[in-house]
Amino acid sequence: MKTMRLAAALLVATGIPALAQSKANTTPDLSKEWPTYGHDSGGMRFSPVAQINTTNVDKLKVAWVYHMRPANMPAAQPAPPAGRGAGGAVGDTPDFPGGGRGRGRGGNGMRPSSVTPLVINGIMYLSTPYQRVVAIDPATGKEIWAYQLPFGTPATRGVEYWGGDGKTPPQIVFGSSDGKLYSLDAATGKPAEGFGDNGIVNMNTPEIMRGLPGRNALTAPPIVYKNFVIAGGTTQENPPLGPAGDVRAWDMRTGKVAWTFHSIPGPGEKFHDTWAGDSWKNRSGVNVWGAITVDAQRGIVYMPFGAPSVDQYGGDRAGDNLFSTSLVAADANTGKYLWHFQIVHHDIWDADLTGAPALIDVKQGGRTIPAVAAINKVGLLFLLDRVTGKPLFGVEERAVPQSEVPLERTSKTQPFPVKPPPLSRMTMSMADLATVTPELEAACKELVKGMQMGGPYLPVSYNRLRVQFPGNHGGVNWGGTSFSPQLGYLFVNTNELGQISGVKDHDPKAGPAIGAGSGNRVDPGGVYEGIPGGGRFSVRNGDSPQQLPCQQPPWGQLSAVNVNTGEFVWRVPLGVTDSLPADKQKTGRPGNGGTIATAGGLVFVGATDDGRFRAFDAKNGKELWTYKLNGAAEATPMTYEAKDGKQYVVITATGGGFFNNPVTDDAVMAFALDGSK
Repeated sequence: MKTMRLAAALLVATGIPALAQSKANTTPDLSKEWPTYGHDSGGMRFSPVAQINTTNVDKLKVAWVYHMRPANMPAAQPAPPAGRGAGGAVGDTPDFPGGGRGRGRGGNGMRPSSVTPLVINGIMYLSTPYQRVVAIDPATGKEIWAYQLPFGTPATRGVEYWGGDGKTPPQIVFGSSDGKLYSLDAATGKPAEGFGDNGIVNMNTPEIMRGLPGRNALTAPPIVYKNFVIAGGTTQENPPLGPAGDVRAWDMRTGKVAWTFHSIPGPGEKFHDTWAGDSWKNRSGVNVWGAITVDAQRGIVYMPFGAPSVDQYGGDRAGDNLFSTSLVAADANTGKYLWHFQIVHHDIWDADLTGAPALIDVKQGGRTIPAVAAINKVGLLFLLDRVTGKPLFGVEERAVPQSEVPLERTSKTQPFPVKPPPLSRMTMSMADLATVTPELEAACKELVKGMQMGGPYLPVSYNRLRVQFPGNHGGVNWGGTSFSPQLGYLFVNTNELGQISGVKDHDPKAGPAIGAGSGNRVDPGGVYEGIPGGGRFSVRNGDSPQQLPCQQPPWGQLSAVNVNTGEFVWRVPLGVTDSLPADKQKTGRPGNGGTIATAGGLVFVGATDDGRFRAFDAKNGKELWTYKLNGAAEATPMTYEAKDGKQYVVITATGGGFFNNPVTDDAVMAFALDGSK
């Protein structure tokens, strides 16, 4: 009976009529499939399937492989070398032309995929980097149908499913790199005639574009609630003026906009005064480029907003700048504001809320509290009451260092949760320099000469360089968290990457201002520009694509937090550095992508730039299974029970991605206990 209740909740969450449950003998149990990006609309990423468990996970083998590149298309070539900052660190490359929030890399038109497939009613759906969305058999990997986009590339992280309304059949809905929203018939892959213009809606409306250059597109899948599909979008990192970062809901039956939530409050709207003067006007950024979650029972949508443009300087936007770097709850039916929690005031660290806000239950004092886990690149985890937005363990506004940049006005305090402790390193000193090998220690000592260190929230330096922890890749990036309701544990993989940056006065006669290093963005027409030498706080080890961070390991971790106590249960390094001597390789590695948890007592994760797929014991963090992939799996896995009665675990492995691994493959790989190649 408990399983049936869970299945019914998932049916409601994904917009599938509950009537379908009456056909229990013919309709798959959706709780045992993967019907939306986070498995449920609240983003727990927990599967009740337990066929694969701690006692047999070491017997997992490859069951099938689906190559996303069509047979008639030439193989993608590796991307040209990225711009390099300090120590030869890899530079940022946007997913889409124009500098959108959300990164990617690829050659020959191909951007490595970070897709998490869906499985609904015995069919798998996924987006590919080859302008195609496909349906395949989840038991065999055989293609059922494919839809070729006329322009652009479908969102790199996945698609969403709407179960129809009796008149309109079930649909697959997704965004694209050219700012379109598509709806396809789930059974045939044909465009939905009643949705916009033959299945396509233009997201780049005059209200969003405001007559300015740029683009609003999607890298993440949208979320469905009732007959609405809700999405944010990417916006430019610079210049600071451009498309709005508003969140909108469209009617799945017509494609018409149902409501709009203004990410930056305009005149007459509450919190407009958090933007000094006209600094709000036409401001870009403050957008949701990650995943949105919905409390389907209460009708509340949770929107994780990013930083304003530009990232590293806010002298032209004095104030706290709501709703930047904030979690905002709104009525999912109307878009009406309910509450917000700002994680970073006046963000100049590119500290976006990136991962999906996970809707979980927290037990305190004999009560079960509906909660939401809010997390961002700074690596601080805030557990909030889902209905009121109030912190469950308390939050302190603590004094932080102030900017020395003449025109900057940073916030005097920033919020820190009393519990849990920080998930990532937040400060740096000479005593923390890496001593893993003599060569690395020497290179890092040379790198840091003359740099400012400290933290947390160390502002950009003036006329010198400084080291910031975490850097602008996290902490916690879009991979976010997963949650086991059985244990009350929240699982999160973190990057331990610092960022080097600094600004100096810009002479407009010398041309546009430049950021001078990977991820260090300044206004091209602004008063300051970057100091050469900025970028990742790391060095290269010969020809290895893996960076060697300049602080002591771990360089990437997997952690379990008991949400009922706010304490760590366990923490382990995640990933290995292959280029180091064998006895020094267990350093942990940075990466992209997230975790999933299962009723079999397991946590599955790819993510790391060492190209491994791993399974851990959810109770103690013991690594139980590892598989070496052909490319890095910068994606979040998923799992399901297919019609053949077997449980499969799936990961997308393409190489490439943010960390510049060579693009060696473009495969979706499925594993099962009796898998065979």
